[in-house]
Amino acid sequence: MTTSTRCPHCGAEVTPSDSFCEACGGDLTPTEAAPRDAGTEAPIELSRSVRAPGPATAATAPSVQARPCTECGGVVGPDGYCQTCGAKAPRERDHFEQTPSSWVGGVCDRGRRHHRNEDAMALDSDPAPGQRAVLVVCDGVSTAPDSDVASMSAVTAAREVLVRHRPTGLGTPESRGSALAATLVDAAHAANRAVVAGHDPGTDNAPSCTFAAAVVDGDLCVWGLVGDSRAYWLPDVGEAVQLGEDDSVAAMRMAAGVEREQAETGPGAHAITRWLGQDSPDTEARTGTVALDRPGWVLVCSDGLWNYASEPARLQQLVADRAAAGLVEPTPLAGSLVDWANEQGGRDNITAALARIGPPRRPDPSVALAGQDEQPDPEHPLEADQPTRNLSAGHPGPAAY
Repeated sequence: MTTSTRCPHCGAEVTPSDSFCEACGGDLTPTEAAPRDAGTEAPIELSRSVRAPGPATAATAPSVQARPCTECGGVVGPDGYCQTCGAKAPRERDHFEQTPSSWVGGVCDRGRRHHRNEDAMALDSDPAPGQRAVLVVCDGVSTAPDSDVASMSAVTAAREVLVRHRPTGLGTPESRGSALAATLVDAAHAANRAVVAGHDPGTDNAPSCTFAAAVVDGDLCVWGLVGDSRAYWLPDVGEAVQLGEDDSVAAMRMAAGVEREQAETGPGAHAITRWLGQDSPDTEARTGTVALDRPGWVLVCSDGLWNYASEPARLQQLVADRAAAGLVEPTPLAGSLVDWANEQGGRDNITAALARIGPPRRPDPSVALAGQDEQPDPEHPLEADQPTRNLSAGHPGPAAY
């Protein structure tokens, strides 16, 4: 029987098989091997191969390839330490990438301030550029238990629905958009069921996460949202668009006429009014469509990225600068956006998932990568790292994270 002990850094209860403290993130030295079914984090897919849609199958744990050691290039063993030099490797959940095809990719990262990565991402696409892609991003509510497990369960369940169902409607653009929107609603419901399935009914505070998904279907993008993870359409030429609105206090303030900058940086701005989870007042995804009528990028991201560049035009410029400097493939471009957010402070987990629409712009060799030396803007302070989550009995309120 596994006994518990105390973290030497903060005094929280830990087990002898733990390699880090869940409370403070401090490194621990395991004195026992972890049980075979142990672990609070869902399996991570480091890559996603392209596959044709087929009948639903039971979920199985993906195979994880051996990781190279970041210190010496050796192989990281099952215990998380390099088998050559003995260095401890970063947890796989801290930073992972997915590249299902040449035109779709994404990066999910812990950031610089949080002790674990509570963002999750799941992608899928047809191999031929511009045919069909699925981008799903969920952000776990930090003040809820097992939010990292909740977000990973949610993106996995949603992706399976969106990959399995490929509705075409009744032959008109309107019916195709409506059919895809209905599938996104179903995907959000499936994600919510996955989150709820991990809830211990004996606790008052339920696992929770946001939900943002986009399906690219030829010349159409359909999106669905719950919470404040976002989707954007960033054309190479023309006006960039934030797809939908956040379910947040900040969005309510903007709807009341408050300027975006003031609304998104004021007290309680990052409190969300809808989320996935047992105690959510509403888990129905709000959906919409946008025509992909020119070359550009569909971006789905967590607030760890858009916190530093909320305006669509700002994100459009960041992407354009990096593409002009030669970052024209989705995964490296997403990684550069994540790096940029970390350079601004990295106060939250960061996820960026991209689908390229049309041929990539030819990079301009005379253009240097813009923004790489930018510093955080003191006029745009973020919320506290660990704000409270406000849920009152009988009257669900906004969840801050």
